[in-house]
Amino acid sequence: MANPYAELFSARGTKAFSAAGLLARLPLPITHMGILTMLSELRGAYALAGAVAGTFTLSMALIAPQTSRLVDRLGQGRVLLPATGISVAALGGLVLCATYDAPVWSLFVLAFLAGFMPSMGAMVRARWTEIYRGTPRLNVAYSLEAVVDELTYIVGPAFAVMLGTSLFPEAGPVVALVLLLAGVLLFVPQKATEPAVRPQSADGAERRSVLRSPTVVILALILLFGGAIVGTVDTMALAFAQANGQKGSAGIVFTLYAVGSALSGLTFGARQWKAPLPRMMLVGVIGMAVTTVPFLFVNSVGALAVTVFFAGVFFAPTAVMMMGIVEQVTPAARLTEGMTWMIAGLNIGIALGAALSGQVVDAYGIGAGFAVALGFGALALLLALGGVRRVTTELRRAGERGVVLEASAGVRQPAECR
Repeated sequence: MANPYAELFSARGTKAFSAAGLLARLPLPITHMGILTMLSELRGAYALAGAVAGTFTLSMALIAPQTSRLVDRLGQGRVLLPATGISVAALGGLVLCATYDAPVWSLFVLAFLAGFMPSMGAMVRARWTEIYRGTPRLNVAYSLEAVVDELTYIVGPAFAVMLGTSLFPEAGPVVALVLLLAGVLLFVPQKATEPAVRPQSADGAERRSVLRSPTVVILALILLFGGAIVGTVDTMALAFAQANGQKGSAGIVFTLYAVGSALSGLTFGARQWKAPLPRMMLVGVIGMAVTTVPFLFVNSVGALAVTVFFAGVFFAPTAVMMMGIVEQVTPAARLTEGMTWMIAGLNIGIALGAALSGQVVDAYGIGAGFAVALGFGALALLLALGGVRRVTTELRRAGERGVVLEASAGVRQPAECR
């Protein structure tokens, strides 16, 4: 039986752009934890370190979609290099200001500018979409990308902490800026796989944000709540393991969530599914919500590890389905922006979940901290239940528009592509 993931790389240039994209997307998780480690080591203030690292994460979540909108209008080659230049320069300035005891305000300004780091996950997905649009292989590609995201969030933070504690405090951000610059410089020249810039329509619709689409908003918010579960799991794993005198085992718990998600994502992508995407998405969100309930009853680190693994099983497939829906409802001329809003929602959620659960644990204890995950799961489920009909309707309308466009252009696609 053929390996669907190996078949992805049969198209020319796919190995090169995916490898360069991996190099360029590692800096995101490395930078957040690298800033946190650097400032906690140099300034000895965890509150300041967390605030500056959070500024970077929030800034990127807000700026990256605007950068991606420019990419849709002007092309990856014309936008990625300037955006990367701003981010690299700001990260370098942040390292210098932290090292030489510059005023606190300068740290926040430079962390904000570092948020010009482009969303390379969206850039890579846009290239896969350009190559495999309308074919079953696109779902396989999105599944692969979900797994790559999981792996970068396993490796990146741990690598940043190791660099900052074993080499020198600034090592994490320094390595991040080097990887970002090298990855983008390798990625941009690969013109053969770069998505074409679509001509603008007469009404200038391409200049409008994809957030005008109710479906995109619904999915971004669901991913935000899902990301908040992930952020809560990270915080609670550390707090729970420490409370049980097994702080060193927290890393295993982090990893098991990502392993469960990655394995299910690979399995999901290897199969072709006939059920409608909105229905499968709803099942995935139900799974995400229901698997937060056992958190309330864990009484050992081992039980938490098992619970976390099964909670992770629903995450990657659900994210894959959401990316598939966005690809169908978003015009090709604005696809990169649509993908980036999904990733931005996820990143904001992770930061929100980590911050809120930490505050709740400090104020009310471990049990209340786990309830945060349950609350975010309930919010995701309520939104999915209330929005599935809207998503279904918009998907149907997008399909009808596609059929009309094919007919007017004299193009006839296979039934599986529509």
